[in-house]
Amino acid sequence: MNGEMHRLSNGLRVVAAPMAQVGTTSVGIWVDVGGRHESADENGVAHMLEHMAFKGTRRRTARAIAEEIEGVGGYINAYTSREQTAYYARALKEDLPLATDIIADIVLNSTFPEDELMREREVVRQEIAQTQDTPDDLVFDLLQEAAYPDQAAGRSILGTSERVSRFQRDELQSFMGRGYDASRMVLAVAGAVDPDEFLQLAEERFGAVVEQPAAVPEPATWQGGALVDDREIEQVHLTLGVDGVAYDDPDFAAIQVLAGLLGGGMSSRLFQEIREKRGLAYSVFAFAGSMMDGGMFGVYAATDPDSLPELQPVLVAELLRTMDDVSDEEVARARSQMKAGLVMSLESSSARLEQIARQTLIHGTPQSTADWLAKVDAVDTAAIRGAARRLFADVTDPAMAAIGPAAHLDSHAKLLARFR
Repeated sequence: MNGEMHRLSNGLRVVAAPMAQVGTTSVGIWVDVGGRHESADENGVAHMLEHMAFKGTRRRTARAIAEEIEGVGGYINAYTSREQTAYYARALKEDLPLATDIIADIVLNSTFPEDELMREREVVRQEIAQTQDTPDDLVFDLLQEAAYPDQAAGRSILGTSERVSRFQRDELQSFMGRGYDASRMVLAVAGAVDPDEFLQLAEERFGAVVEQPAAVPEPATWQGGALVDDREIEQVHLTLGVDGVAYDDPDFAAIQVLAGLLGGGMSSRLFQEIREKRGLAYSVFAFAGSMMDGGMFGVYAATDPDSLPELQPVLVAELLRTMDDVSDEEVARARSQMKAGLVMSLESSSARLEQIARQTLIHGTPQSTADWLAKVDAVDTAAIRGAARRLFADVTDPAMAAIGPAAHLDSHAKLLARFR
């Protein structure tokens, strides 16, 4: 269940996690390339490349890709993040060879037809426009930019509409050529699978991929700041963030539990204090995001503009309160929520696929579920208070982003003063 890793002759990592009594199989290729590997002028190319991979190969048209996988009742998709790009499919167990072949085809044999690129530029521009009209999504892009200004880690994964409209075929080929190599790829499978048979299939489909030295992305240097999109909508979407931790940090588990304690459910502090007690927001939560070399801990709330003067000090006060005022009972509850969420998710082959692939890229090998649960169990009240002090005791450069009527919004200086 934890996943066993092998390497092909070219160095490409293959991870398989058989799941008993499951009739479906999920398979995918994760590539250690994302928005952080782009130059400023390339912003958005990793995401455009992910779109264009489905638009035709040397063996299949765009329509044939969709029809073949859906013809057996399967499903195929992809995503781009700041550090990774993934292509994955789910199908019945007998259709695993077809699903794997299609994944290999779109990743290794895409031709980027000019007519398809012309159309897809407009599709991505529509995607960007949709995000601009979705403030509860857009505000997180603004927060990232506020935290990491003028850096690859702070730029939008989608890129800008103006830049996307100018992407050329040779730019996609160049980016893929220097990033999609065996050293950066993890081929993973979970569900109804025979690992030995899949390893042979993997060698047949991916054995010719070249291994080359991997480029190192631009470091992520936290700076903090504020970005406000003052627009006339019904609510203010507010996010606050402080410098967080990388995946391999000793406090990673404690900070994940802290996020759950503060804003991970209906019993969490933020939900109870801000929604249930004060009625200041319908949606409020905390989050802890990590990268290979840093991270962010933050909170989000959407509120009526006139409620901002009351909401803002409460948000910061609840963060600061965790440095000293945490009970054993709420820590135990947050741990249980985290463990249950993990175990429940692993009943899905798709979720298990995602887990083993990402873990292999991040840690070099799939991690034991039992080991992770043990790390969560080891998070006690003292660990939570220690993690909170690390995050909140000496904040000098918070990040803030907001979308909506901004008349009552704190300045960055006032936000900083609330942490003092």
